[in-house]
Amino acid sequence: MTDLSSLTTLVDEATLAREIEALADRLAPHLVGDWTVVSILIGAVPFTTDLLKALARRDVHPVLDALWLESYGDAKESSGRVVVRADLSRSIKGRGVLIVDDVFDTGRTLAFARTHMEAKGASQVLTCALARKPSAPEKGCDFHAIETPDRFLVGYGMDVAGRFRGLPLIGALD
Repeated sequence: MTDLSSLTTLVDEATLAREIEALADRLAPHLVGDWTVVSILIGAVPFTTDLLKALARRDVHPVLDALWLESYGDAKESSGRVVVRADLSRSIKGRGVLIVDDVFDTGRTLAFARTHMEAKGASQVLTCALARKPSAPEKGCDFHAIETPDRFLVGYGMDVAGRFRGLPLIGALD
């Protein structure tokens, strides 16, 4: 069982809040008209919630929906396959879609989600991640809040075997 004795704090709670506000400043001008924010479950939930609040402070009020995708399961490495566990609950046909994910690393999840949204008729698709790792592909994530090292991340929605999602920070367990 993993414990927190080897946790290294990479981004504290105050820094997260500051960077999400800055991200909302960059995103708000792009989200004019009919937009849906699609949160990638489960990891992006805390980030999505705080991002939506930051956007609301800028008078931007998109519809919220969720897409449950999985590629890690309980492992620390991606399986290489993206599986849809639950699809959207509302139509996005003719709407702009902002896909919100927790971490941009291999690029598979956001690429899959983008293709999925385009197939459902989104008029425009933008992608956004809380964290971007340096080994991530150059393209595939339009916006991100923070840069993190290529380490296994936990906290603020990210987990190891379902644990540590509730930490108010981003940490690394190596």
